[in-house]
Amino acid sequence: MGFTCGIVGLPNVGKSTLFNALTMSTSAQAMNFPFCTIDPNVGKALVPDERLRVLGEMAGSAKVIPSAIDFVDIAGLVKGASQGEGLGNRFLGHIREVDAIVHVVRCFEDDEVTHVSGRISPLDDVEVVMTELVLSDLESVEKRYQAASKRVRSGEKDAIKLVDLLGKVKEVLERGDFAYKTEGVEEKEMRSLGLLTSKPVLYVANVDEDSFLEGNKWSEDLGKRAEEEGSELIRVSVGLEAEMSLLEGGERADFMEMYGLEDSGLGRLVRSGYELLGLMTFFTVGPKEARSWTIRRGMTASESAGVIHTDFERGFICAETVSYDDFVLCGGEQGAKEGGKLRQEGRDYEVKDGDVMHFRFNV
Repeated sequence: MGFTCGIVGLPNVGKSTLFNALTMSTSAQAMNFPFCTIDPNVGKALVPDERLRVLGEMAGSAKVIPSAIDFVDIAGLVKGASQGEGLGNRFLGHIREVDAIVHVVRCFEDDEVTHVSGRISPLDDVEVVMTELVLSDLESVEKRYQAASKRVRSGEKDAIKLVDLLGKVKEVLERGDFAYKTEGVEEKEMRSLGLLTSKPVLYVANVDEDSFLEGNKWSEDLGKRAEEEGSELIRVSVGLEAEMSLLEGGERADFMEMYGLEDSGLGRLVRSGYELLGLMTFFTVGPKEARSWTIRRGMTASESAGVIHTDFERGFICAETVSYDDFVLCGGEQGAKEGGKLRQEGRDYEVKDGDVMHFRFNV
């Protein structure tokens, strides 16, 4: 089960540097000129979860395998992209393929780093990107609306419902709002349209080293915009995080202490991306490995078993389940069993975040 966040923004705002730090790689070029990134780079970012380390230590697991989210570094967008400017339709096509958008916005001054518009203005930068997404969606919806309207005149019943849906979305886009603000439309219906502005957005304010703790005037302005939209803002010093991503163990801890960091910006970003996608974690624990698994909120025990292997879902019998807190409090699986905290759940049980599970199946 794959989940993908697309990293977008204007050229030279730190997207590729952020991608490299997230995925601990140098696969994305990070240079000071527009369109350095042309084809999207894809990499996995591990989801930090202290619970997994604790479980692995308690069970004496030989391996500890965390969950991961795919991040895609997408080429910088410029004004007019919806009409083909810059990398135009290629850029927009790549965004259509992701589940959520991580919008990186420059909130720092640096004469050595070129800004595509020649000045630092985060709100204007956001407006450029979002306007192009809205215009692209509007063009797509209008074409589909016209085609569906012709089918209505031909008497096709399915087209009536589609015209109603597209009409509602079209009205929202025409006033410059995002498609997800359309009222009276179910999430499944909206998702079926594949629109850019129906995807959830997480803003990343890329600040300088002096501003990553308290922020600055630009990140504050961006934060207000995010709040108005109902989106979240993560403040990150991308350059600093890139340095930190190359360190390990004690060096990393010393670096964080030197800068007064209790948590890395990348860790907060990955966890926020997790929340943005409506994801959560369950665990499997044993002597061979302790592992976290990613599922969508609301998934059942049998569906979650299928994330591990399709045979687990097909031959599902039951799920032996204990919450993370009870697992730790009871000293492990045996203690949880003796304390009456380990229970058997059927296929329709809705899995909770932090459940430690062992699936029984027969194929």
